[in-house]
Amino acid sequence: MKPGSGPAGKPADSASASGPDRPAAAKPSADDSERTAVFRAPKVDSGTGGAGKASDEAADSERTAVFRAVKPDAKASAPAVEKPAASRPVPPKAVGGERASTFVPLRKDDAPAPAKPAAAGSAPAAPAAPEAAAPAPVPVPERSERTTQQPLPPKPPLDMLADLTNNPPPPPSPMRTAVRRFKIYAPLVVLLAVVLAVVQLVRPMPEPKLTMTAKSSYTFDGGNPVLPWPKEGQAYMAAAGLGTVGSFGEQKPVAIGSVAKTMTAYVILKNHPLKKGEKKGPMIDIDQTAVDDGAKSSEGESTVGTLKAGDKISEYDALAAIMIPSANNVARLLARWDSGGDQDAFVKKMNEAAKELGMANTTYTDPSGLDATTVSTAEDQVKLGLKVVEMPELIAITKLPEWTDQYGKKWRNYNTLIPGNGALGIKTGSTTKAGGNLLFAAEKQVGETRQLIVGAVLGQYGVPILDTAIAASKQVMLATQKMLVNAPVVKKGDVVGYVDDGLGGHTPVVATADVEAVGWPSLTVNVKLSAGDGKLPQTAKAGTEIGVLTVGEGASQVKVPVALQSDLAAPGIGSKLTRVG
Repeated sequence: MKPGSGPAGKPADSASASGPDRPAAAKPSADDSERTAVFRAPKVDSGTGGAGKASDEAADSERTAVFRAVKPDAKASAPAVEKPAASRPVPPKAVGGERASTFVPLRKDDAPAPAKPAAAGSAPAAPAAPEAAAPAPVPVPERSERTTQQPLPPKPPLDMLADLTNNPPPPPSPMRTAVRRFKIYAPLVVLLAVVLAVVQLVRPMPEPKLTMTAKSSYTFDGGNPVLPWPKEGQAYMAAAGLGTVGSFGEQKPVAIGSVAKTMTAYVILKNHPLKKGEKKGPMIDIDQTAVDDGAKSSEGESTVGTLKAGDKISEYDALAAIMIPSANNVARLLARWDSGGDQDAFVKKMNEAAKELGMANTTYTDPSGLDATTVSTAEDQVKLGLKVVEMPELIAITKLPEWTDQYGKKWRNYNTLIPGNGALGIKTGSTTKAGGNLLFAAEKQVGETRQLIVGAVLGQYGVPILDTAIAASKQVMLATQKMLVNAPVVKKGDVVGYVDDGLGGHTPVVATADVEAVGWPSLTVNVKLSAGDGKLPQTAKAGTEIGVLTVGEGASQVKVPVALQSDLAAPGIGSKLTRVG
């Protein structure tokens, strides 16, 4: 039996034969999607006859080429592009006129299967003839995969327009970029400008203001005044609205006697003012204490002894009783009436009022001033006197030379400065401890101004003590009145300021009359310009009075209206559009 034949002497089928040199055909796996095709290469006739054929069969084993058919891809729809000839594999040259097949190795895991053991009783398989050297493997084209194309970003408007017109987009340039930006931003800028213009036009107009251009003060020519002060004690002199004229002595607290009744009257009128048209005011019950105190005149007290228990006395008569004959018993009666019978509570009110007026060196311990512990200074008493001269109902009493009570008895004013020389009172006070004291006031007409002056002289012990104080006070009063002068500060028609409309417009204002200041040499007075009681108008004709020019303070003030020098016009559109803030 020839080697390589079966039991019947037939050649073994190459499909079932196996050996170490003949790879077994691998079965496709269940998950392998590729299909294999086996092609048998024709034998090559060497031309040597039958013997040569037998040897060729032994030497040349069958060669097979296995090709994997690629499973059609459902996603691949485009036909495969044929590679150029240069990239296709070149088939091997035919041997003896017949084309030889080429072995293409599959995967590394397609190794030859091990030979199956021969069946029992069968002849051993003939050894396989050695195969010729395998040619170089032909590269298998890789399977191409289709990729999904991503959408491109949108083109700029100019590029899209170029595509539509079949014209390429113009090349970028600084000028073209500037023009494009101008076309984009110019409408926005115009819209913004229109909005701002509307806002500026509809915004509320600012309130006009009055600004002064004249000097804010005026100083009188001359040196500091020299007054005839007393030889002892302390003194102080001032002018209402102008300030201090001068002072004498150390301003230390001393007993002031009945001058303390000035504060009693001030507190009573502050808490119970006399109503306009009411001559006497409310009626006060006279108690037995007031009657009993009236009998103490023999003990050195000044009292009114005509009072009767159960009767009534008006507030006006009670004030006259303490300011003219200096009745201690009536001062205590007023204190009890005001504070519900508690005299100490009234004294507390006196000290609170002193603190409000800045009387830092003053202490009240009783409403009459009889106690030596009631102390003050000339400066503090002048501060109180400057408030009293602003109470016409009280000055109307203190300037009386005498007063007649409700029973018809007349009582003289101990202040002998009245009447004459413009003297207005205010209050005397004398005790052995305090000496002679006087708080006085006077007036003088200076030009168009009624000027008030207030002075105080304390601690005079010349005999008689009260007359000494009155004489010293008269000298200071007359000297002060004499030095008061007036001087022109502004003339009629002078520009003293302007109306500012808030948008840059200024309309001048002028004084409608001459303005004179009252004072004394070296005194400086303030000058102010105000809009008066009402608001300034937005528009007005020339000559319209829109403010007041004021010179001085308090009772010495001189006021003159100011008017527009030209028409006051409303701001224009340009001013409205360009305003800031």
